[in-house]
Amino acid sequence: MQGRAKFALVLSGLLSFIGCGGSGGSSTTPAPVPLPPPPPPSSVPAIDVQQAFTNLNFAQPVSMVQPPGDSTRWFVVEQNGIVRVFANDQNTNSSSVFVDIVSLVTSGGEAGLLGIAFHPNFPATPEVFLSYTGPGSPLISYVSRFRSLDGGLTLDPTPEIILTVIQDFGNHNGGDLAFGRDGYLYASFGDGGSGGDPNDRAQNTANLLGSILRVDVDGNTPYEIPPDNPFAGQNLCVQGSSSGTPCPEIFAYGLRNPWRISFDSATGSLWVGDVGQGSFEEVDVVELGGNYGWRCREGAHDFNTSGVCPTGLVDPITEYGRGLGQSITGGYVYRGATVADLVGWYVFGDFAQGRIFAVPENSQPTVVATELLDTGLSISSFAEGVDGELYAVNYSGTIFQIVPAP
Repeated sequence: MQGRAKFALVLSGLLSFIGCGGSGGSSTTPAPVPLPPPPPPSSVPAIDVQQAFTNLNFAQPVSMVQPPGDSTRWFVVEQNGIVRVFANDQNTNSSSVFVDIVSLVTSGGEAGLLGIAFHPNFPATPEVFLSYTGPGSPLISYVSRFRSLDGGLTLDPTPEIILTVIQDFGNHNGGDLAFGRDGYLYASFGDGGSGGDPNDRAQNTANLLGSILRVDVDGNTPYEIPPDNPFAGQNLCVQGSSSGTPCPEIFAYGLRNPWRISFDSATGSLWVGDVGQGSFEEVDVVELGGNYGWRCREGAHDFNTSGVCPTGLVDPITEYGRGLGQSITGGYVYRGATVADLVGWYVFGDFAQGRIFAVPENSQPTVVATELLDTGLSISSFAEGVDGELYAVNYSGTIFQIVPAP
């Protein structure tokens, strides 16, 4: 495990990476509310983390994935704009460049190359989608399609831009990507940045900020709208804005900075970790058309209810206060075989404090999360193998596997 002293030295430079609450603070932020105690120890899965691929080190890794059905390789996304690939072998001592788009990427703080998703039929359909921030004032977020011209060994670095989102500020870029069982591409974006959502983006469905989007990338260019999207039938918001009508790309909204989305490989449920402002970090199970409350609510608590706040806001499945962490990193529902007691638990962590938490998959709002382990890592992402095993990506450059406690 990583030492707390070493972690403290780099913490101040890392917190801005995923929009730790308090950035651009707000006078409306409520005082932290004490949470009830966690479940008794007898019901807590016992885990540890063990460094994997010990001969490898990466530059500010923010994601790690395997292609659909391919357990032979891992792909690591480095924030500066490089995706590296290496063999799924604990003794491997080298990685190679899968694609280099450094020239397209503005990186630093919370900006950079942030998300990756392989087409469900990869490599037969040789397409990989990347989410990244590019130059502009303010920043511009892109979701682009890249194609492999050599059977999946590398990507051509020429982008086909399919989605453009103009950011209000430099933080809360979100930037995760995932394909659902329905074959559609899901993309997460934060509220545009600053603190307290000053431009009221997350509750305004006439823009793409503060939302999880769902689009069909196999249809007409740049994409088609799934017919059951909440606002299907409206004009596309391909530049991040529309003529005042709801954006048909939106699947769900009311999010502050959704840092890591994932689908349960067994049930297809969509989980998200949403970074809080100053008091609460939250986990949501995202449903079609759901409004998850930001900026009216932070977690399950009123935040800024000035103006019109709609009814029917969806409470988080779980939340935790600033005594336990400062910046949530969403994870996965565990479906592996290495930690038997963990099967069916949604595992997530905190970037700032390195704690790993979990809640049972059938939890109802607002269950108290169980703290499983205090790792001391800077957990920028979790990774799920084709075999269902989970890994923690350490922003300092190393990879750890979740294993049973000794």
